[in-house]
Amino acid sequence: MVKLLISLWNEESGQGMAEYGLILALVAVVTIAAFQLLGTGIKDKVNQVGTQIQNAN
Repeated sequence: MVKLLISLWNEESGQGMAEYGLILALVAVVTIAAFQLLGTGIKDKVNQVGTQIQNAN
């Protein structure tokens, strides 16, 4: 029983998964923040391109 508890205490595979989860969460937060900051600029550019396409016809 003691050996089982020691082996469970020293198990590190779950720790690696937690680290990957934290990295994934950080990437998601940075991506959302970038879209929030650049959102209006991208929207304006898309509208400009749409207007130019309509005027070209």
